[in-house]
Amino acid sequence: MIILKHELKEMTKGLLIWSISVGLICAGCILLYKNLESQLSKTAQLYANMGDMTKALGMDKISLATLNGYFATEIVLMFGLGSTMFASMIGTSSLAKEEEGHTSEFLYSLPFSRWSILGWKLLSILLVLVFFNVLSMGLEALAIWWIDLDFSWKSFLTYHGLAFIMQIEIVSLTFLISAISRKKQLGLSIGLVLVMYVMDLMCRIIPDIKNLKYWTPFYLANGSDIFSHSKLAETTLWLTLLISFLALLISFIYYQKKDLSA
Repeated sequence: MIILKHELKEMTKGLLIWSISVGLICAGCILLYKNLESQLSKTAQLYANMGDMTKALGMDKISLATLNGYFATEIVLMFGLGSTMFASMIGTSSLAKEEEGHTSEFLYSLPFSRWSILGWKLLSILLVLVFFNVLSMGLEALAIWWIDLDFSWKSFLTYHGLAFIMQIEIVSLTFLISAISRKKQLGLSIGLVLVMYVMDLMCRIIPDIKNLKYWTPFYLANGSDIFSHSKLAETTLWLTLLISFLALLISFIYYQKKDLSA
């Protein structure tokens, strides 16, 4: 519990900055919708005639001229990248910061096993992710309520539920990176997020690489699929959960045998 409180205290500042920033950006863009509504119908027609790019952006399933379509494309993009970048940052710094900051000798001299230390650190990350999503979702929901237009709240909740699972996979993979590395690999972790996002775009455009969809959580939490009520990608969901579990398991096993630098 001491470790949990310490980790939460350390991450509070970053949590507030990221959640409020991402939430306000998304909320601000939602509030802009009412002023742009008349112009978006023309923009929607333009997007609908972009060939393969239309499929990549999901414009073949939804219309940018509706609040549902606007949220599914513009807001989902901002929240998806913002939330996964935040997840990658807290995941990759969790363990590596102890060796990089030369505090590992003190930490592991405490009467706690490595398993318990990793467990408390992982729990703190998951709690921070929950707080991040609640704060960001609250700001988005407030903006949607304020403009008072027709909107699918069910799709809104479904998206954020799947987005949370997406964040868990990113956290799990970057937690593994943190367990292996002796320094915080922020560049590598953010690069991983961007690569997975591009994988989602590419597998929707190029049929020959469509199987990439099974290896990127962005395919699972795709706004256009959710708001058009497409069938849930169950295979991708189970693979996402499996990858997350294996990444965490390997992290715990590897870290037990790792020689820690003072």
